[in-house]
Amino acid sequence: MSKIVLNAELRSELGKGASRRLRREDKVPAILYGAGKEAVSLTLVHDKVIQAQENEAFYSQILELKVGGESVDVLVKAMQRHAFKPKVTHIDFLRVNASETLTTTVPVHYLNEETSVAISEGAIIHHHATEIEVSCLPKDIPEFIAVDVAQLANGESIHLSHITLPEGVISTALARGEEHDLVLVSAAMERGSLVADDEADAPAADAADEAPTEE
Repeated sequence: MSKIVLNAELRSELGKGASRRLRREDKVPAILYGAGKEAVSLTLVHDKVIQAQENEAFYSQILELKVGGESVDVLVKAMQRHAFKPKVTHIDFLRVNASETLTTTVPVHYLNEETSVAISEGAIIHHHATEIEVSCLPKDIPEFIAVDVAQLANGESIHLSHITLPEGVISTALARGEEHDLVLVSAAMERGSLVADDEADAPAADAADEAPTEE
């Protein structure tokens, strides 16, 4: 998959007032830091950021940031948004060192859900996680983590420890101990459907109670 590329400009005006002026001009203030280098303040075009962040990879994969004729590999470490407008108000970019392990979040894709055992049993599948935090070298960052739910049945769940991560990729949660073995997905019957079944059986039972008996 090709890298997402963003163009940025260095900015010298700092502070809340300068940031507000930039936002009125449809620009996004940002900061670039990490890899043992000095942090620098940047400006990006808001429309380009909005377009790029529609791609799932924007939040977990290495991006190419072009600044003053130089290309820098980065990860998005934080993004601030307007409280109610569809606006990005600030981005933190982390420089990536190809030889250093990093931590990032990777999206989870659930496979074979519609044909799973749980669905055939009339159960509902519940997603408890949309992303997983992993640790690995930049070259090993997976595009996504696939979780196959084909054999998931009613009353069962799939935990983080049940899936196999790509080579070189470690779950940071599991690295902290077994108590962090998160439930990723589970299947259960809807409570309403059970009540409905009980009520459906009730008239027949009532009729049997009321039927005359022979003496």
